[in-house]
Amino acid sequence: MNTPTSIQLGDGGANGRARAAALAAAAAVGVRPTSLLSYRSTGAIVVLGPQAEALAAAERLSPALRCTVVTGEMSARKAPAAVTVLQEKVIQVSGHLGQFAVVVSAPPPAGGANLLQKLGAERTHFDLVLDLSDPPFMREEMLPFGYYAPRDAAALEDALRTLPDMVGEFEKPRFFNYNPDICAHGANGITGCTRCIDACPANAIISVQDEVAVDPYRCHGAGVCATACPTGAMTYAYPSAADHLAKLSKLLKTYREAGGATPVILYYDAENGHERLAQFAQTLPECVIPIEVEELGSVGMDIWLAALAYGASAVLLLTTSATPRRALAEVREQLGYAHALLVGMGYSERLLRLVGEGEDVVAYANDLAPTPASPAAFAVFNEKRTTLRLAMEHLHAQAPSPRAETMLPDGAPFGEVIVNRDACTLCMACVGACPVGALSDGGDLPQLQFIEGNCVQCGLCEKTCPEDAIKLVARYVYDSETRRRPRVLHEEAPFHCISCGKPFATQKMMQTMAEKLKGHRMFQGEDALKRVKMCADCRVRDMFKTEHTRSGAT
Repeated sequence: MNTPTSIQLGDGGANGRARAAALAAAAAVGVRPTSLLSYRSTGAIVVLGPQAEALAAAERLSPALRCTVVTGEMSARKAPAAVTVLQEKVIQVSGHLGQFAVVVSAPPPAGGANLLQKLGAERTHFDLVLDLSDPPFMREEMLPFGYYAPRDAAALEDALRTLPDMVGEFEKPRFFNYNPDICAHGANGITGCTRCIDACPANAIISVQDEVAVDPYRCHGAGVCATACPTGAMTYAYPSAADHLAKLSKLLKTYREAGGATPVILYYDAENGHERLAQFAQTLPECVIPIEVEELGSVGMDIWLAALAYGASAVLLLTTSATPRRALAEVREQLGYAHALLVGMGYSERLLRLVGEGEDVVAYANDLAPTPASPAAFAVFNEKRTTLRLAMEHLHAQAPSPRAETMLPDGAPFGEVIVNRDACTLCMACVGACPVGALSDGGDLPQLQFIEGNCVQCGLCEKTCPEDAIKLVARYVYDSETRRRPRVLHEEAPFHCISCGKPFATQKMMQTMAEKLKGHRMFQGEDALKRVKMCADCRVRDMFKTEHTRSGAT
């Protein structure tokens, strides 16, 4: 959270003076540092595209950069002495600043080869890429650092001015933290949640078996991965949610104490949002408090609802034409969930709004809806679900017309699991797949238990169930005790071991097993079928006893 120091805001009235005091107080709240990532560029650049355009660009960049032009065509035009020109068919470009690999076609069976390795060069990677191809080889909404793919003359001119300065050591914050222990991406080879992968505008997140992996060098800090994550396994690191909310709480408290009324939080991103805000800052109502974030997608439902609980009269999200499409789509989905939660308590959707390009921020700020009369004072940690719970409990306690529960749009990270008791055999495959402890067995009892407050609706239980006995229902139960109380989804009479009498399965499971095994060649004998009805210990003892008897007879 940054204060808009380079933007002039009015402070002539009571709200304006309170806003100035609040922004100063928030700026004084410290933020825990994150680790840094280092890039190193020695100035080796590859220019891709039609020869005439590529050579013209290389002439501008040389000798500040060591230029290699790779083109699919060759002409009589002579290249500058310091520029290497190659005729190759480029297949793929990957990497980031200081580590770009260019793969070109090669004879079978290889099919492709690293360009620099093919040339016998000492290094295997370029530091920079200027891609003038149509279409470019990399098409992410947020391109890797060091990769330039200008689509018009103005963008090309800007790239040619910037590239000579891209030599040396560069650092950036590590924007994310990842806890695989609570990740709902996969279990036992089955894929569940893919929201962070789908939302990342930099394509920096991939699936790695049951977990995800983030390339920190390709990450731009869009933060929408943390916004999308239902469990809190992916969190934004700079600032952390706890640090952001500490600043926000201090800001709103100071605003009230300084005599301010009806505070409206306006989030905007540090680049294009900053430019848009500057255009109307002088006419911004003094009750609107602008807060700068690295990217708009880095603040999500936990932050929005906590802001309302802390006393904000509304939260506005300022978008621009440059807001990444995938990030914006995820923010819209999250707003849909948050709106349903608010409406279920009797609040208006107007408390949370996107303000798109061309829409009037001033009009939105003046169109306020009722909010909680008493602001919350809870402290939070970097636990997304805990923050959401605390915010919802406070909002619900002062809600205008709360319901007991509300239905949510599909995909929402709250809800229940419905079990078809006729189909369920209590095999507990769903329990093994659940990443958040929402499903559990009954210990010594053949039961399937469920805690709704833990469920993130990832779908792993539904996909894992061999009997297709599970379906998900997105909803929110407002009563905290009801959400956190275990309840039995299904239970059956136990099946007792025919040898020792210990319960070890259910009647239905044994019936299903017997039905599936009756035609199997290994279970045609009386002994084999008898062992199926024994617990594990008795089964082993019976096998040894049978083998011993046979050996003695021999």
